[in-house]
Amino acid sequence: MTSASLAALAILVLTYVGVAAGGVPGLRLDRAGIAFLGGAAMIALGPLSLEEAFRAIDFNTIALLVGMMIVVAHLKVSGAFRALGSLAIEHAHAPFILLVTVTILARVLSAFLVNDAICLVMTPIVMQVVRALGRNPVPYLVATATASNCGSVATITGNPQNMVIGATSKIPYPAFAAALSPVAAFGLVAVVFVVWLAFRKEFVVDGAISPNLKPGRMHAGQVVKASLVSAGLAIAFFAGVPPAEAAVVGGAILLFTRQIKPMRIYREIDGPLLLLFAGLFIVVAGAERALLTPDRVVVAKSLGLDVPWRLSFFTAVLSNIVSNVPAVLILRPFIPSFADPQRAWLVVAMASTLAGNLTLIGSVANLIVAERARAEGVPISFWAYFKVGLPLTLLTLAAGTAWLTWR
Repeated sequence: MTSASLAALAILVLTYVGVAAGGVPGLRLDRAGIAFLGGAAMIALGPLSLEEAFRAIDFNTIALLVGMMIVVAHLKVSGAFRALGSLAIEHAHAPFILLVTVTILARVLSAFLVNDAICLVMTPIVMQVVRALGRNPVPYLVATATASNCGSVATITGNPQNMVIGATSKIPYPAFAAALSPVAAFGLVAVVFVVWLAFRKEFVVDGAISPNLKPGRMHAGQVVKASLVSAGLAIAFFAGVPPAEAAVVGGAILLFTRQIKPMRIYREIDGPLLLLFAGLFIVVAGAERALLTPDRVVVAKSLGLDVPWRLSFFTAVLSNIVSNVPAVLILRPFIPSFADPQRAWLVVAMASTLAGNLTLIGSVANLIVAERARAEGVPISFWAYFKVGLPLTLLTLAAGTAWLTWR
C-alpha cells in the first residue's frame, strides 16, 4: 500500500471508530465534529483535492434533508403535530387502544417525515397524556421509538439513511415505497404485539381511561398551509418529482410567511447532522479512491453479500457497530457490482433501519425518546428497551428479508 492509501485507511478507521463511540475521550468532539475532522484530513493528507471533496458531497441528499427539516419545523411550530396528536389520542379509551394509537401515529408520520423529528415532537405529547392518566410511560415511549423506526423504512424520506440510498440508487419513490411499505406495515403489528407481551402488567387491567390533551396554541393559518404543503409533497413524490427538488420547493413556500419568525424555523434545522453527512461523504470518497482497487472489489464480492440474507445480517451488524448512515456509506461502493443492485439497496435500507430497534442506542430516534423522557424524570433502562428491541428486531428483519427475497 502507498503512503496515501495508508493515510486514507487510518483516517477512515479513526473516523468510524470516533463516530461509533460518539466522541473522543478528553476532547469536546461529537460525531459531527469527528466526521468533519476526518473529511478535512482526507483533503490534507489523503487522496482528495478540495474540489474533489466538494464533488464527493451528495448535495441531493443534503438538499432533501434541509427541505424536509423546514417542512417538519413548520408542522411543529405551527402546532399541527400537537393538534393531530390531541385528536388521535383523545379517542383512546383503554390502555391497549392508547398503545395502538401511539404506534399508528408514529408509524404513519415517520413514513413521510424524518423519524428523528417525529420522535422529538411525539415524546412530550405521549408523556403528558400517559402521566395525566397515571399509567406507566415506558411501554408507550418504547412503542413511539420503535414504531417510528419501523414506519420510516417505508419511504425515501422516512430517515436519513434512506435519503442517501434514494439519491444514490435512483430508485423511484413509488417503487421504493411499494417494496418496503409491507415491511413497515408488518413492523407496526409487531411493535404492538411485542410491547404488549413485554409489558403485560400495564395492559392486564384494561380499564377505561379518558385522555384530555389540550391542543395548545396554534397558528391556524400556518397549520393549514403546512398541512397542504405536506400533502402536496407526498403527491409530488409519488408523481415522480425528484424528492430533493420537491422538498426544497416545499420548504421555500413555507418560509414565505408573516406569522412565524424565520429564526424559529432555523433553530429546528439539525446543523450537526448536515455536517456529519458532509464529512462522511468526503471520508468515504477518499477511502474509495485510495483503497477500492478491482482486486479488493472481487474479494468483497466473494463474501456473498449479494445474497439478501447475508447482506441483511451484515448490514444489521454493521449498523449497530458504526450506526446506520455510516454503514450505508461503507456499503455504497460495493452495491452497484451486485447482480441485482436495486434489490440490494432495498435490503440495505430495510436492514439498516430495522437494526436500529435492537438497543436503546441503536438509532438517533431511540436516543431522542430516551433523553426527552429522562429530562421529564422517566428513565428508560437498557433492559426495559432491550426486552422489546431484541425480539422486534429479529422478527422484522426476518420478515423483511424474506419479503424482499421472495419479491
